[in-house]
Amino acid sequence: MAHRLLAIVTDGLHGEEPFEEIRRTANGAGLELRVVVPAVEASAFQHTLGDIDKPKAEAEVRLREVLEQLRRGGIEAVGEVGDPDPVQAAQDALLKAPADEILIFEHEKDQALWFEEGLLEKAQAGLEPPLRVVMLHGDSDGTEHVVEVETTGAGTFDPAEGHEVGSSYVPGLSRGDFGGIVLGIFGTIIVAILAAAVSAGSGDQTGAQAAAILIAIGIALVNLAHVVGLTLMESVRYRGGFSKFFRYLSLIGTPLAIIVNLALLISQ
Repeated sequence: MAHRLLAIVTDGLHGEEPFEEIRRTANGAGLELRVVVPAVEASAFQHTLGDIDKPKAEAEVRLREVLEQLRRGGIEAVGEVGDPDPVQAAQDALLKAPADEILIFEHEKDQALWFEEGLLEKAQAGLEPPLRVVMLHGDSDGTEHVVEVETTGAGTFDPAEGHEVGSSYVPGLSRGDFGGIVLGIFGTIIVAILAAAVSAGSGDQTGAQAAAILIAIGIALVNLAHVVGLTLMESVRYRGGFSKFFRYLSLIGTPLAIIVNLALLISQ
């Protein structure tokens, strides 16, 4: 029976080494290859705006190019455009037909993209078939080389299991995220108290009072966005660039806001 391989290709395949990774799965038994090209947005902002037409059209072009490259290399395949998230694209494809193995090509230049961070961990937690994540590095002439291959066995595995804080009513959170929530809530309260103290320090409206109030409002909005995202938006996969952005704003901005408002209070 032919080996049923599902390949997730976020970009084109250039050079012989990526094709060798595909061929070596057959093991002499033949290969039944399906290719899914995620309709990747250029940025998290584009994703938030819901701009899907342009990414989908670009993905269709990449899909045709990949299928043609495979045919020139002697590999027949069928393909489709999938969800922007590579893991979700694979899950959707598995609903249509099973696979004996999932092969995900990840490009070094894309590692920092908001949707691909923690790709292997996300794939392990959400995909049943054995996984192979192949890291590709592109030369200046466009040729790609395999620089790393990570494999896992069948079955799902959540690396965060046993390291999460949660309950039946609260989604599982990493200890870092839980600590960030606690810091955000109590930090916001402290900043607000300091702002009130600064405002009460003088009967006249001053620049310090206005600054303290604006700082309190700003950090409250940041922490509100972060806490709501972590606790209420798990069902829409609140991960990636925005999650990291608000996490850093919360963890760095909250102590900084406390220090600034405390300095404003002392300087009165």
